[in-house]
Amino acid sequence: MTQNQGACCSSPAAICYWFAASLCAWALLSLVGIYWYPLHGWSASTILFAMAIGCAANWLKNRTFHCAITGPVFLIAGFVFLLPGVATFRVSTFGVWPFVLIGVGVAFLLEWRYAKRPTSRP
Repeated sequence: MTQNQGACCSSPAAICYWFAASLCAWALLSLVGIYWYPLHGWSASTILFAMAIGCAANWLKNRTFHCAITGPVFLIAGFVFLLPGVATFRVSTFGVWPFVLIGVGVAFLLEWRYAKRPTSRP
């Protein structure tokens, strides 16, 4: 029987897992970018998509609270940066990066305030 696990705070292990998952996703997306230029390795959309995939993996494995918020933020920003590569559409990066930074900041503040912290042993 599985137990419903609530959201929890970040831990060094969860951060390392997010980094490893994001790095693997970035490598795969960069390989796709060899054949489809909008996803080349150093594009903001590729990096943001990789970070969103890392957040999804981290949420599924560790239930890290902020990943439930930052994952969609990274995904939306990745799509916005992808638009100029696939359509004749201009995007002001000055409008996207503050959205990403505020979203990440709010996610960590909410995690700090509301997520379950591991109980300390006496």
